[in-house]
Order: sequence, then C-alpha cells, then structure tokens
Amino acid sequence: MTERLVARRDLEFLLYDWLDVQSLCARPRYREHSRETFDAALDLAQRIAAEKFAPHNRASDLAEPRFDGEHVRLIPEIGEALKAFIDAGLMAAEHDEEFGGMQLPLTVVKACFAYFKAANVATAAYPFLTIGNANLLLAHGSPAQIDAFVRPQLAGRFFGTMCLSEPQAGSSLS
Repeated sequence: MTERLVARRDLEFLLYDWLDVQSLCARPRYREHSRETFDAALDLAQRIAAEKFAPHNRASDLAEPRFDGEHVRLIPEIGEALKAFIDAGLMAAEHDEEFGGMQLPLTVVKACFAYFKAANVATAAYPFLTIGNANLLLAHGSPAQIDAFVRPQLAGRFFGTMCLSEPQAGSSLS
C-alpha cells in the first residue's frame, strides 16, 4: 500500500540526487540532521499515511462532517489519524525547537507531506491548513498572538482554518 501512495525511489531521487538536500546539513540550522534523519522522517510519514490516513479516505467522503447544532461530528478515524500526525511531531516539523519543532528542512517536510496528500487529502487538510495558519501568524503576528495561537496550533491542541473573504467570486463557501 505504501508504494501506491508515492514512489519512494522518486522522492529519494528528487531529494538526494537532484536537490542534494543532505548538503543542507552543513548549515548551522540543520547540523544535527543527516540523510539518516531525513530517511527516518520519510519512513514515519509513509507509515502513518498508509496506516492512519489512507484506510478511511472513502469513508470520510461518504460520511462528511456534520454540525449537530452544538458540535461538528466526524468519523472517529479522522481523530485517530490526526493524533498520530501530532504525536509524531509532524505539526511543527520544520519549525524551531522553541516551538516544539524538529527544524527539518522545508524541502524534506514537503516530501513527507506528499504521503499524506496521496493517502487522504481531506484529512490532511486539517493539519496542513493549521500549519499554514501558524506560519502566517509567525510572519505577521504579535508576540501575544504567537503565544495564544501558534504554540497551541503547532502542539496540536488548536486547529486553524482558511479565511474565505471573496463573496463577490460566487463561491458557496463564502
């Protein structure tokens, strides 16, 4: 199943032969990393995507999130997948250690995330939108906003979303 998600050989060619990401380990930010740590991150992402995200891809399409008047209800497999993603440290993988991150190169993180997109893009949207939200606040937020929102998001306690602000565009989402 894992090879059906993303061809590992192709990822390794892109990362190591074409992009030479292991050369980033000479930089101070990545000096504690090596090809071995990059491969371990890819192995972890591949395993979680195959075991926790892919199996409920169809089920989550058939049982869409619904609001019951008080809470949004999801199939339990989504929560289990998100917990595995969070527990693995992937929410903050590219971020500073100060934020619970692994300080992995963004190139390696995006290669890891390819497995989740291939396995179940709907469930992957929860952490990916949250990471984007945290990145926006890290770039433009005040220290108080970073403490109030970014830290809990990267720890997996809060989730972020996107702001749909184009009502004139005709989207039913706005």
